[in-house]
Amino acid sequence: MNAQAGIEVREISYAQAIREAMDIALSEDERVILMGEDIGVYGGAFQVTGDLVDKYGTDRVMDTPISELGGAGVAVGAAMTGLRPIFEFQFSDFATLAMEQIVNQAAKVRYMLGGAVSVPLVMRFPAGSGTGAAAQHSQSLEAWLGHVPGLKVVQPATPEDAKGLLLAALDDPDPVMIFEHKLLYKMKGQVPSGRYTTPIGKAAVRREGGHVTIVATAIMVHKALDAAKALEDEGIEAEVIDLRTIRPLDGDTVLASVRKTGKLLCVYEAVKTLGIGAEVSAMVAESDAFDFLDAPIVRLGGAESPIPYNPELEKAVVPQVPDIIEAARGLAEGRT
Repeated sequence: MNAQAGIEVREISYAQAIREAMDIALSEDERVILMGEDIGVYGGAFQVTGDLVDKYGTDRVMDTPISELGGAGVAVGAAMTGLRPIFEFQFSDFATLAMEQIVNQAAKVRYMLGGAVSVPLVMRFPAGSGTGAAAQHSQSLEAWLGHVPGLKVVQPATPEDAKGLLLAALDDPDPVMIFEHKLLYKMKGQVPSGRYTTPIGKAAVRREGGHVTIVATAIMVHKALDAAKALEDEGIEAEVIDLRTIRPLDGDTVLASVRKTGKLLCVYEAVKTLGIGAEVSAMVAESDAFDFLDAPIVRLGGAESPIPYNPELEKAVVPQVPDIIEAARGLAEGRT
């Protein structure tokens, strides 16, 4: 984190931290605008934008029609003309309706025009399961966008990073996609007041340990920390790494941990196949850290299934704390 010395630190929620970041950006830079469905008077699908429309008016906090493709296209065009839009999707699943603008326009314009134009665009995606929103409103699609050159993709796991990564994204000349897990919006944590940034492309070691490395993203960071605490009672010390950014990926932090522990467990909510854990695993396998491994790499991802509506089935298709404990224990004890 890049913060001023002596700055006040308060406990606020993840959603409040995001709103605070947007408030700071709107107050500091008249080029910043907010766009999205129901972000004005209603305050956003998850009440993140709150009353910002009352403070800055409808010229800067703009409700868009129910057309993700159209709204995203306007946001891309606005960024190309020099504005700095923050575009909110009601659910990350609705990115599927705007992939033309995200993948074929925002990500490629700088390349196709030889660097003459940049797209300083931030897109926010409420993502993940756990709210009973079923198959079309509960997916984790960050790996889709992480596959696209020209995009940066971040997944803040804490209120502090939710604010810092958003402010860093607004400083970036290229499009940044922010995936915010819906279950984290109410989570509280220590957040510095004022402006600071969390570096894009830098992972955080949330817990140190010497027996097994657990690489996690978003809400899985917290589940991994709960698992690590339980494993400590068994004499197993797990090191927990919060990737924070999946593109660009911080290989140095992950590889250093694997060289120390000799074991790697990748935990993520998205479907296991072709998820971020596959990329982390391949990165380790293609590096010198592979020679330090004492056991096969383990990926613990979501089931090959749409997210069910039934709450018990919903929990069953994504990794939970007991699943992480069992997988890490098996690695530490050489049972994989």
